[in-house]
Amino acid sequence: MPKDRAPTRIQKKNRAAILEAALNVFSANGFRGATVDQIAAEAGLSKPNLLYYFPSKIEMHNALLAQLMDTWLDPLRDLNAEGDPLTEIMAYVRRKLQMSRDFPRESRLFANEIVQGAPRIHDALNHDLKTLVDEKKIVLEKWMETGKIARVHPYHLLFSVWSLTQHYADFDVQVRAILGDEDPYDGAEAFVETLYQRLLTP
Repeated sequence: MPKDRAPTRIQKKNRAAILEAALNVFSANGFRGATVDQIAAEAGLSKPNLLYYFPSKIEMHNALLAQLMDTWLDPLRDLNAEGDPLTEIMAYVRRKLQMSRDFPRESRLFANEIVQGAPRIHDALNHDLKTLVDEKKIVLEKWMETGKIARVHPYHLLFSVWSLTQHYADFDVQVRAILGDEDPYDGAEAFVETLYQRLLTP
């Protein structure tokens, strides 16, 4: 799409429709399995019209990943070093679980990218994510050193939160096959809170 003038209302609407369609297709099929034709059909646009806004599949994918990285990092950014440690960690766990509930397609998009070796977000992982995690590692270690939470490996603590909460989105079909009609999230929050309270209470 030309960048020398502000987009019109219709252009904004079409761009949003394309990214919404691309999210559906990429989260279901992965980057390699998705096609421009599939995304155009999902968006209700012709392929030439879609390519006017995004000249390639990778540009759509990159736009989605750029939006997602900020969203994905926000809960960890909100971990407050000045707050009560257990309260802050429990709030972080709840936010991550709620994100899996609210943004399952985004979670699967991110998981697919990681499984493929993160070719399009490798730099962001090594810089934005790594910097933030290292910052919060220091916070966790200070809480451990002062006896406010039990001593555990800070990186593996965060890995476990990510894997446990995102499992509900990334493996939704498996979870629902086991639980049947039960809402997967009905008991999830209480379970993960109990797990981390027991793990981290000094």
